[in-house]
Amino acid sequence: MKNSIEISHLKKYYKDVKAVDDISFTVSEGEFFAFLGVNGAGKSTTISILSGKEVRDGGDVLVDGYDPDENSEEVKRRLGVVFQDSVLDKSLTVYDNLRYRAALYKVFGNDFKRKLDELTETFALQELLKRPVGKLSGGQRRRCDIARALIHDPKILVLDEPTTGLDPQTRKNVWEAIGTLRKERNLTVFLTTHYMEEAADADRVVILDGGKILADATPLELKNKYTGDFITIYGATQKELDSLSLPFETIGDGARISVKDTAEATRLILSHPDIFRDYEVTKGKMDDVFLAVTGKRIGGGEA
Repeated sequence: MKNSIEISHLKKYYKDVKAVDDISFTVSEGEFFAFLGVNGAGKSTTISILSGKEVRDGGDVLVDGYDPDENSEEVKRRLGVVFQDSVLDKSLTVYDNLRYRAALYKVFGNDFKRKLDELTETFALQELLKRPVGKLSGGQRRRCDIARALIHDPKILVLDEPTTGLDPQTRKNVWEAIGTLRKERNLTVFLTTHYMEEAADADRVVILDGGKILADATPLELKNKYTGDFITIYGATQKELDSLSLPFETIGDGARISVKDTAEATRLILSHPDIFRDYEVTKGKMDDVFLAVTGKRIGGGEA
């Protein structure tokens, strides 16, 4: 399978600060890739190097086969970047923002109309096109930011904290639209996020801390390696719970027991069918993985 992004021994230093410290990874074409780390881990610096905004101090970077330091224009055509802060001109309408962005990539006339119609339908922009960006809500503006990044048909969509501050319904709508585009265009999605449930849907996750990669695997592989399973029992008496001789945590109407893995959960349930009358088994979450790998919570702070 072809790689959309190839990074080998990438380094970026700011005096004594090693923002990116000898990292290597690849992102396959059409892959949904999540890049996780607390603020200051090196995520945004890596994105800036990928997009040609920063010059690296060492290592090799290829975006769809092109080096951003040597072929910045080719890289820009292949990348659509949604930064943490909106780059839309608040004084202009949504339509004008998209039209001017398209013009930068020589997308005019019928080509522009076709792309505009497509993105308007995908991101429900019809009622927003004539409105000044400064009058939009955060969720509306974010949809427009993503449409702006896609107006020139890039092969790779880079999303740097794209849904921070959005309500759950708007986040859901944004991801449904991106999911549709991935299927239709084989679009590669490169994500950084604070929302672990978004990372849990990725094909692959890289966890970064202090400029170094600490983990690189699928969400399932990471969960199996760094977290256990949980059994939540419902309707068990205190005496029954005590008879298991295992620590448990009261969660709402149930009691949650931590086990090593699904096999251990199965053995425990089969050994005590009279107690496990009503239960559910769940895997640890990506929050648990991130905490186990870095010793930090994704929102910042030590464990």
